[in-house]
Amino acid sequence: MSAAQPLDVQPTPLALLLLGREADPKSERGVECPGDLPAPSDPDLVARARAAKERLGERVFVLGHHYQRDEVIQFADVTGDSFKLAREAAARPDAEYIVFCGVHFMAESADILTGDAQQVVLPDLAAGCSMADMATAEQVAECWDVLTEAGVAQTTVPVSYMNSSADIKAFTGRHGGTICTSSNARRALDWAFQQGGKVLFLPDQHLGRNTAVRELGLSLDDCVVYNPHRPNGGLTQEQLRDAKMILWRGHCSVHGRFSLDSVREVRERIPGVRVLVHPECKHEVVSAADEVGSTEHIIQALQAAPRGSKWAVGTELNLVRRLANRFAEEDKEIVFLDRTVCFCSTMNRIDLPHLVWALESLADGTVVNRIEVDAETEKFAKLALERMLALP
Repeated sequence: MSAAQPLDVQPTPLALLLLGREADPKSERGVECPGDLPAPSDPDLVARARAAKERLGERVFVLGHHYQRDEVIQFADVTGDSFKLAREAAARPDAEYIVFCGVHFMAESADILTGDAQQVVLPDLAAGCSMADMATAEQVAECWDVLTEAGVAQTTVPVSYMNSSADIKAFTGRHGGTICTSSNARRALDWAFQQGGKVLFLPDQHLGRNTAVRELGLSLDDCVVYNPHRPNGGLTQEQLRDAKMILWRGHCSVHGRFSLDSVREVRERIPGVRVLVHPECKHEVVSAADEVGSTEHIIQALQAAPRGSKWAVGTELNLVRRLANRFAEEDKEIVFLDRTVCFCSTMNRIDLPHLVWALESLADGTVVNRIEVDAETEKFAKLALERMLALP
């Protein structure tokens, strides 16, 4: 028998991503970019999605996150960021099914905030969030033990970003903390510092650092980073006692791509451009930008911008491209901050085939991919969310 001949197969960019190759050495872990999305789905799927949604009528309510691809977002009853969508779900008590076109932690939040009779469906269970996955319940419990041994746990208030698992939200609720979004992080931190002298900020270090330094007037020296993969978080007890902000070593895989070089390059390439970035970006990127704000703020800023203005936007590409198309008729030039095209790969697991399958299954009486948070976790996670809702 002759020796097997090597196959003449070239790996796709996505395959290289999954294999952990072709990483950008200047970026943070997990921010490799697989390139452009596949071509739009079969047009027949559009008709099938529309027909299934019509069969379900008011029994179904479809939520679409801003980062979803266009072929999915067209079927959303409401679009928005994660917290807006969770609140919209809670405001529809008559909807039997909530189909959440987003990622897992968003569907969990919707389940926590909706009624017991409502069922939340995530079209693809593989649609997770790399940032949320960077903080597990076991790691955070171990961190709290480290803070206890250092004698600072009793004066530390946990503040967890909305982009976290239900388990982390429940931990926050149990320990007297609150949840925050990128738009109310300052209010959450103001509240937390009134309760204690320190904050444990989970899981996005960049949002915590940017809010503390830019909006609360703390210094970078007031912040330390807790690394769950190192003994005692890689920190001494003295460092923990001296710090005001204990930042979890987590980040967004998309926003972590943007660099100071990205800002410099776009300013050279497009004279007069204004740089608008999300606060999940690195501190040096935020410091070099002209404007910083949440996803909703970015949309509102571009809507209010004068005709003919030029913008480089540092957030997920689906949204940037959609805004560029929306405001092109007003002669607003809107470009992606980084020259490398990059989508949120986990968000984009929600595609039209998965949405059609979920809707047709529901129309046929079968609930698929239901997201359920257990009662104990829901109790404390909801407590943390309600503290956020009560913020002044």
